[in-house]
Amino acid sequence: MRRFAGAPPARPKKNTAQEAATSATAPLSRRRFLGRAGAIAVAGIGLPAIAPGGFLGARSPSERITMGAIGVGDHGVHRNLRFLFRQKDARVVAVCDVFEERRERARSLVDETYGETMCEAHKDFRRILDRKDIDAVMITTPDHWHVLMSIHAIRAGKDVICEKPTLTIAEGRALAETVKKHKAVFQTSTEDRSLECYHRMAQVVRNGLLGKIERVEVELPSGTRYEDEEEAPVPPGLDYDLWLGPAPRAPYTPNRTEKMRWRHISDYSGGILTDWGPHQLDTVQWALDVERTGPVEIEGRGEANFKSTYDTFVEYDVTYRYASGIEVHVKSGGTGLRFIGNDGWIGNPRFAAACEASKDELLRWEPTEKDLRLPREPAGEHRSFLDAVKSRGEPYFPAEVGHRCSTLCHLGNIAMLTKRKLKWDPEKEEFPGDDEANALRSRTMREPWRI
Repeated sequence: MRRFAGAPPARPKKNTAQEAATSATAPLSRRRFLGRAGAIAVAGIGLPAIAPGGFLGARSPSERITMGAIGVGDHGVHRNLRFLFRQKDARVVAVCDVFEERRERARSLVDETYGETMCEAHKDFRRILDRKDIDAVMITTPDHWHVLMSIHAIRAGKDVICEKPTLTIAEGRALAETVKKHKAVFQTSTEDRSLECYHRMAQVVRNGLLGKIERVEVELPSGTRYEDEEEAPVPPGLDYDLWLGPAPRAPYTPNRTEKMRWRHISDYSGGILTDWGPHQLDTVQWALDVERTGPVEIEGRGEANFKSTYDTFVEYDVTYRYASGIEVHVKSGGTGLRFIGNDGWIGNPRFAAACEASKDELLRWEPTEKDLRLPREPAGEHRSFLDAVKSRGEPYFPAEVGHRCSTLCHLGNIAMLTKRKLKWDPEKEEFPGDDEANALRSRTMREPWRI
């Protein structure tokens, strides 16, 4: 049997309050899964519950939201920082990365953008959370850090916008419960709900224009079969132990920490299915009005090289069945999406492409006052998040919805790992009477990390 994994390292001494947050459970061996489904409980002590001085309930809507950017690699800079720079009511005041070159480059970019020299650069994300002058954080790290960092940030009084996905089902539930408990704002960071094509599909389906939905066809990219590498010295300027964080200890190899490689290692990610799945599968659940629940049955098959470091599924074919009888079929090899009903279909052939449909009127249709109008923020996920921070409402892809969407991807991986049809209870979030599958809902974190 094998595992999937995730996230940060023991912090430098001092700051004892936050050191207490990192006491962890035993490390996970490379080829075993955690048998305790509830290992990641919200009751675990993380960073201390700081009074919510960073929350903006009393803040004037005209004031700027101060932000820290955690993870400033390629996507963190070229997507997230640059989108935040466009928001007049947000100001990035600190950046963080375990790579010295990346954080210093990001610091220079922030200062250059604002025409000031006020941005601070940190290696340890906890330095960002210590700061009372930071209201919110943008997290753009490998997947195994997403939930741990987000929960610690929320406990420190920060609102959070974080890249998808979660690492496990149990971590996702812990995150959703933490957001609810602390009345925090959390945005699962994807652009799909801002795009006209996916918004149109969801509105057409939700308004019944396709009749009874029979099935949904989803295409997601195939993974890449990378070659294993020899161990190498850790390069200067990288805190590799902090990069690993709660993931199992592993030798440094030259490309392990690179985005397109770590996504294919189950210690840090669920593979290409959990990378791309939260895009189209969110639209699927949104359109089917099941975004806060899930399927009742899953079966799938896939191809992976479990003897390799790069051991996640690179090819997959998964079918989800919902209580309504609707089937959602996901296969590797593309990025298309199609909803099929007994009175027509609508979809697109590739990611973000214009809609195609069985009838031209579906492409021109606009809801009237009598129809359901789904919300949309054309300016994207960052704008939706900032508006929610000021209003204290929900952004367009909140924690519970993001968790349920990531859960779909995890369910697909678990079905492929067990190689059999699985029953799923979306209310209890468990596989009824199936100890083997239930053990795969969670993982142990490497000491001294825990949530």
